[in-house]
Amino acid sequence: MLRHLDPWLEGATRNRGLAVACAALAAAAVMGVSEAAFRGADQALNQAAARHAARDDSLRLRELLTNAETAQRGFLLTGRADYLAPVQQAERDLPEVLKRLRGQYESSEWEALVADATRRANEKLSELLLVVQLYREGNEPAWQGLVESDIGREKMQAVRDAVAQLDRHELAQIAREREAVTRSLTYGRLGVHGLTLLSLFGLAVFLHRNEALHRSRREHAQELALERDRLDREVARRTAELTELARHLQSVREDERAHLARELHDELGALLTAAKLDVARIRRMTKAVPDIGERLGHMSELLDQGIALKRRIIEDLRPSALSNLGLVPALEILTQEFSQRSGLQLSLELADVATDENGKLALYRLVQEALTNVLRHAKAKHVRVSLAEADGWLQLHIRDDGQGFKPDAVGAGHHGLLGMRYRIESLGGTLQLLSAPGRGTLVLARLPAARAEAG
Repeated sequence: MLRHLDPWLEGATRNRGLAVACAALAAAAVMGVSEAAFRGADQALNQAAARHAARDDSLRLRELLTNAETAQRGFLLTGRADYLAPVQQAERDLPEVLKRLRGQYESSEWEALVADATRRANEKLSELLLVVQLYREGNEPAWQGLVESDIGREKMQAVRDAVAQLDRHELAQIAREREAVTRSLTYGRLGVHGLTLLSLFGLAVFLHRNEALHRSRREHAQELALERDRLDREVARRTAELTELARHLQSVREDERAHLARELHDELGALLTAAKLDVARIRRMTKAVPDIGERLGHMSELLDQGIALKRRIIEDLRPSALSNLGLVPALEILTQEFSQRSGLQLSLELADVATDENGKLALYRLVQEALTNVLRHAKAKHVRVSLAEADGWLQLHIRDDGQGFKPDAVGAGHHGLLGMRYRIESLGGTLQLLSAPGRGTLVLARLPAARAEAG
């Protein structure tokens, strides 16, 4: 399954990278076309602005001279000085206008025409000022002679002709610049439209491939879900088989223990009892023999110890109190004997609850295993055992005040409580082990009350 996913993951990564690259390329292309169109239009507009400025200056030149000439004639006719304001304005503004014109047409084919118009405009202005001066001085023949001559008219006409040529030239150039702006905008519009259509096509292709990838991913997800469900069923089946096997092994072990206990009780018990009776009979028959009584007494004590050992082994293998008296008396006997052997102080809080045989045996074995671990590892002084029913559960608590440990740090090879956990869980219950260094240990077992009350 993972091998099947690898090509899909590679394809998804490759397509994602291709989509990002195409998007970046499309964005760069649109920006490039837009920037080129902007630069072309901006350049054309700047040139058109310069053309308009040159045209305005040429028209301003003609306007200044025309107004000055008209004002001079009004002054000559009326003698009123207020008519000379346009002449004074021309004297003031004309040098700056001519300077701008020369700068605009410098190093061009119109430079000579502008230079000639500049010279004639200055001469015309000088001629106008001279006539005004002569009029004010009262030299009527002189100013009349200058006015009646054609020199001023020729200069003015030359300026008008130059201005007309420059105006026609600038209008033609402005028209070309306008066409350039329109052409740049058209190219930009066509480029943007084309790239937009191309981007839409690329987007459609990407969406189609993306949908195919999503469909493939859904199919893979379905395959994974089916495989996961199959594995879950397999795990559940194997777990059930292992649980059943563990339950069977526990039953077989308990049956073997019961069989061994019966054999020990029936065979070994009979032999030891018969041997003790024979020793007692021999002891009565040999009272007169020196030292024989002491030896027979020692042998009788050994037989008593053997019988006690046999009884303890039988109780460990198959506690008779559990079958004959019930769970609570059996636990009381177990804890009493443990206290006598270990010297530990035990506290009991045992409620009389109804349990089936499997539940009795599981709880009894759990207490037996927990007390054995306390004796071996806990270094405790006090152990508390409680059994009660609460919230539909039978709860067994075994708490000690020993040195405690870290449950996660327990290594392999400790199978006692692990086996008890499987036994409790096979009965539908739970087993928890709570401990920490220096804080003792708590073993908490819970069995469902429904199962416990089944017997």
